[in-house]
Amino acid sequence: MNLPIYYARAEYIETDTGNKVSRRATIAGPQNIILGGKTIISSGAIIRGDLRRTGPGHAVVISLGRYCLIGEGCVMRPPYKTYRGNFNYYPMKIGDHVHIGANSIVEAATIGNHVEIGKNCIIGKFAIIKDCAKIADNTVVPPNTVIPALALFAGSPGQFVEDLPESTQEMVEAHTKQYYTRFQPLPAER
Repeated sequence: MNLPIYYARAEYIETDTGNKVSRRATIAGPQNIILGGKTIISSGAIIRGDLRRTGPGHAVVISLGRYCLIGEGCVMRPPYKTYRGNFNYYPMKIGDHVHIGANSIVEAATIGNHVEIGKNCIIGKFAIIKDCAKIADNTVVPPNTVIPALALFAGSPGQFVEDLPESTQEMVEAHTKQYYTRFQPLPAER
């Protein structure tokens, strides 16, 4: 039996597309952050959409797909590099059904669909995580690493551990949808 995960109604803002964003999360530059719908951004999470490329009006977009779960204390900021003396940020794209555990730091370029990232992970700049991959708790993924589809990575630095079953997509999708359904406001007190 799956019990509800209750939250205080006053602590979360719910958007028209079903996103639930904690008032204790820091959403910097919200005009540059795209949420696909039914995404939960937990308390203490920081999403930096305010970082820009060199020059005015070059905001960097962070886009999250549907059913993304962003854990407590996560930090998401776009990857950056210095090229020909110019310091630039680059867009970050996150697919559907992505679960990022508490206190993880993400500077990836791309995270595919149906990806699970554990707690206390560091995803280095410009990392690419393909569909249905899993990153174990406390893993450090070095910058520019490409993690293949259906692979489990763990350790510091993160290394391939094993192939994941073909059913990973269905399992992750069921998990994120179930979590979203269970994530409910506290019942009103009588």
